[in-house]
Amino acid sequence: MALLNFRAKPAKAPAPANPALEAFLDGYSIEVMPRTAAKIDDFRDHLPKGTRVYIAHIDGTPIEDMVATAARLRAEGYVPMPHFPARIIQDAATLENWIAMYRGEADVTQALLLAGGVASPKGDFHSSMQLMETGLFDKAGFNRLHVAGHPEGNRDIDPKGGDAAVMDALRWKQDFSNRTDAEMALATQFAFEAGPVIEWANRLTAEGIKLPIHIGIAGPAKLQTLIKFAIACGVGPSLKVLQKRAKDVTKLLVPFEPTDILNELAVYKAANPDFNIEKVHFFPLGGIKTNAGWAKDNGGASGVPANQS
Repeated sequence: MALLNFRAKPAKAPAPANPALEAFLDGYSIEVMPRTAAKIDDFRDHLPKGTRVYIAHIDGTPIEDMVATAARLRAEGYVPMPHFPARIIQDAATLENWIAMYRGEADVTQALLLAGGVASPKGDFHSSMQLMETGLFDKAGFNRLHVAGHPEGNRDIDPKGGDAAVMDALRWKQDFSNRTDAEMALATQFAFEAGPVIEWANRLTAEGIKLPIHIGIAGPAKLQTLIKFAIACGVGPSLKVLQKRAKDVTKLLVPFEPTDILNELAVYKAANPDFNIEKVHFFPLGGIKTNAGWAKDNGGASGVPANQS
């Protein structure tokens, strides 16, 4: 008896990406740590060539591990942007040595300058502004410096609430940008609600702070993971988005994805091209591969190499 010849059904074509979201994800960046980067055999299997990759410097991480991660990313075709947390840097000599290592061993020319997550400074520095004032980054040929932004405030800077000190710091950084050749941007803490982010960004513009914003977004992850990191990182009112979802037991097993907030921001950006949020920066709390896959599925693979922006 002859075998029946069944015709296979054609594969279902993937749904087209949302054009506004695809444009908004253009040139997105992502954050890694040396230990998370070590779990990736080859970043070229996951990220578009030229992606800017921030390297988080957690207190206690040897500078040699940071530099080796930067060198590996550079060799695989990416743009490494290591963190320089002021409060864990002993003195200007240490800072100069770190900068020299990054330049000499990994051709790094971009950095994220921030105060850092430790409560008390371990040396001479306590703020990103002090790092900038040394002039060492300009002297070494760094051409892009990012600084931190806080859409929901920062209790470390304004312990009594409000954002008076945060805004003063942003005005200082805007002035630094105006009087130097450094390409600058604000890389923000992650949030989960688009409306307050839009209001904050528009307020900066109204206050004369023109630094482009690279909005922090938590990548897909289990809800419990996101809530844990959000509390630890001091995420403010938008935490209620996660808490509301947590009340639905059926959603606890389903990874939370950043689709809603990114779609809202993308639509707003499409309708307001001069809106000062220019890029998306992912915190891959559910894993680098998972985050990169989500970005690709939503059009992120078509991003322009980040070092061109």
